[in-house]
Amino acid sequence: MMARSIRTIWFPIFVLLLVETGRGVKSASNYLIGLGSYDITGPAADVNMMGYANTEQTASGVHFRLRARAFIVAEPKGNRVVFVNLDACMASQLVTIKVLERLKTRYGDLYTENNVAISGIHTHAGPGGYLQYVVYIVTSLGFVRQSFDALVDGIEQTIIQAHNNLRPGSVYVNKGELIDAGVNRSPSAYLNNPATERSKYKYDVDKDMTLLKFVDDEWGPIGSFNWFATHGTSMSRTNSLISGDNKGAAARFMEDWFDHNSSGSISSDLYMSSKIHRRVSNIIPVIEDNHHELLELAASFESSSGKSTTRFSSLARRVRSALRQTDRPKFVSAFCQSNCGDVSPNVLGAFCLDTGLPCDFNHSTCGGKNELCYGRGPGYPDEFESTRIIGERQFRKAVELFDGASEKINGKIDYRYTSVNFSELNVTIPKEGGGSNVVKTCPAAMGFAFAAGTTDGPGAFDFKQGDDKGNAFWRLVRDLLKNPGKEQVDCQHPKPILLDTGEMKLPYDWAPSVLPVQILRIGQLVILSVPGEFTTMAGRRLRDAVKKVITSASTKEFGSNVHIVIAGLTNTYSQYVTTFEEYDMQRYEGASTLYGPHTLTGYIQEFKKLASALVSGKTVDSGPPLPNLLDKQISLLTPVVMDATPIGVNFGDVSSDVAKNSTFKKGDNVTVVFWSACPRNDLMTEGTFALVEILKGKDSWVPAYDDDDFCLRFIWSRPSKLSTRSHATIKWLIPQTAASGVYRIRHFGAAKSLLGSIKHFTGSSSAFVVA
Repeated sequence: MMARSIRTIWFPIFVLLLVETGRGVKSASNYLIGLGSYDITGPAADVNMMGYANTEQTASGVHFRLRARAFIVAEPKGNRVVFVNLDACMASQLVTIKVLERLKTRYGDLYTENNVAISGIHTHAGPGGYLQYVVYIVTSLGFVRQSFDALVDGIEQTIIQAHNNLRPGSVYVNKGELIDAGVNRSPSAYLNNPATERSKYKYDVDKDMTLLKFVDDEWGPIGSFNWFATHGTSMSRTNSLISGDNKGAAARFMEDWFDHNSSGSISSDLYMSSKIHRRVSNIIPVIEDNHHELLELAASFESSSGKSTTRFSSLARRVRSALRQTDRPKFVSAFCQSNCGDVSPNVLGAFCLDTGLPCDFNHSTCGGKNELCYGRGPGYPDEFESTRIIGERQFRKAVELFDGASEKINGKIDYRYTSVNFSELNVTIPKEGGGSNVVKTCPAAMGFAFAAGTTDGPGAFDFKQGDDKGNAFWRLVRDLLKNPGKEQVDCQHPKPILLDTGEMKLPYDWAPSVLPVQILRIGQLVILSVPGEFTTMAGRRLRDAVKKVITSASTKEFGSNVHIVIAGLTNTYSQYVTTFEEYDMQRYEGASTLYGPHTLTGYIQEFKKLASALVSGKTVDSGPPLPNLLDKQISLLTPVVMDATPIGVNFGDVSSDVAKNSTFKKGDNVTVVFWSACPRNDLMTEGTFALVEILKGKDSWVPAYDDDDFCLRFIWSRPSKLSTRSHATIKWLIPQTAASGVYRIRHFGAAKSLLGSIKHFTGSSSAFVVA
């Protein structure tokens, strides 16, 4: 018995030591490193989601929260760089401008457009309305100040955290293949690239994940950032819950995995389980099999009437705050986007809804129509399950790279930045047989195939991918907005122009023309910040061109071990970038390559200039100023007028409760409905709308899960668009890892009176047992 007790005591300690050893040893630092993270969830009601351009896809709740995550790496007495990863569809030029203004006010010239990169993961399930060009905010009824402010405030707070957390530390890099998290959704366009070029690569999408591991001199590992190319389209075009999609999920999973392991838990559920991940503090007791006693205990807690509370109560009850170790930096993990232009997470392929057969290879149609052709994720037909699976595959690979990271980053911190007018850029291209020609890029325009959408989210009407002709009817419609001139038509050829956005100026610019390009260097790691979605081969050509410049420089600073990553959708957004050959095919990506067939060559030209300046130590011209159109923005989104409940009902009252004496099993769904109010009244930033609590002892309720957890969904609804009444439905899919015990579900909200005052409220369900 004694030997068994000793084994029981020492086994978890032994496992914990193994976990810590696997994370890498602490070593002398050569940098200052700091990481930060902050809530950027935005309005969870009424606002159109950014990505699919589906006017019917309007936010109505939270799948899990969105965050900004940042790292700063600095030389102790020299340069520094900031990289911010957003759980958002893309970066916004206007957001970037405003963040930089705030940083200048706070820090002077320490953080500028030169050394700050802000990148989006490309989730299609976040609130829109935060970009400044007309074409990107049409479906959101114009500019949405609440979306914009949530991003600006969150990014600023994230960078402040990272700055305040700067401490001596080291950075490690690792790289590995992730096979099953992305497929090429436009293979016919990829196949148009030269066979000799394609033969150099094993796959038609990039499978490499590159990961940075941040190690604090005192505390050990404090975070990781990785870059991997796959679209944020596991959640469909009909989803209405705010979600970070597969990359946001992967980040949640990895942060939870680290928090649980570092807090002393030896449970490997977060890593090994194929079920929903949990976020439960280890202070929650494990209750033995005493089902009858638990039922009696649960019966003593009936649903409470809704009551007034403060906003602070939502913040204070967050599960994540209970998990944080207050005496050490919070672990931050970001899953960043790369050259994802033609990469879909719907890895089972594209099939017709009516026949179940594969879609047409060249046009992605079913019987000539694009509306029926949809890609299938690995959890088909459950989009939440597909999101979890693709997120978990990225998470598992990141853990493997994190544990195995041994190559230490050494060398200079440096950066180069310029802005370029891509609507009229002279581009030098080589001629066969020697010499060169000078061609020009074009004012922005979108082709007919843009309206066809993709297999991740098909468009409407009779548009189809691979259309290089257009049709007479839609040309007439186009001409009512702007009839492109011959020069523009010739410049964009073979793209048939549907929207001549670069030449549309009313009520203000429809598309960008001046774009930022940027290189960040951290030792042997080089980050290429691109303001769009590069396809697989376009990204490969850009990386190869930059690598050739920096490795052939006379300074010999870079060797064969240089790591070059593309950070897609960074600093602003300008849609897609394909190769010249892919552009010829005019699938969705080619039709969305705004500046004509030489767009990629223009990018390569400008990045080679930056790379040359980086290795030679020369400065570059900052380029033309980026437009700030904030004062011109128009918003048609109606404000919240007021909230109301039926007579005798309080905000927070339970409308539909769990049944009395309920017992649920792991894997069951628990659903409770509350009388609620519009979530736009208070975004509950760093708080929660939904909470699952577990009973500790006889009368103490402990937070177990909140709306930042994958297993808990907050769904908001009202009977009609103009109704003042609304409900909050909270659904909890009980994880296999949940502790047995007595639980209840709680809701937090904020109601607006007719006079405009905001009052916070809360309510809770009856208690129930999880066996």
